[in-house]
Amino acid sequence: MPKVSRETASDTLTIDGYEGHFENLDGGYTVGFESYTADTDLAGFFRGLPDDRCQCPHWGYVLKGKVTYRFADRDETYAAGDAYYVPAGHTPSLHAGTEVVEFSPTAALEETIGVVLENMRAAGIEV
Repeated sequence: MPKVSRETASDTLTIDGYEGHFENLDGGYTVGFESYTADTDLAGFFRGLPDDRCQCPHWGYVLKGKVTYRFADRDETYAAGDAYYVPAGHTPSLHAGTEVVEFSPTAALEETIGVVLENMRAAGIEV
């Protein structure tokens, strides 16, 4: 497995309240080093995906703060020190001061991110 860190990741996405550093790994997975500086419910950016929810599963670890994933029938919140698995069919709600490391299947993540970025641009957010 190649070595990667937040500082050496090849892709970066920065928008108001969010910073992510990403690297595609051998084996078809992407690692994301993410920081949230604002409380934000991202549900609206998943419109156009099945059920208007993220269809990509994620495995992660919360370094500090907390993150909430909303499903049709429940919310799941993970806090500092928690490792987690989030199946498809969710939307994320971010909390200021949070840092996570997350692993996702690259193909499913790229499909999802494409829709999310289109929705952000349509909302007037520069990405």
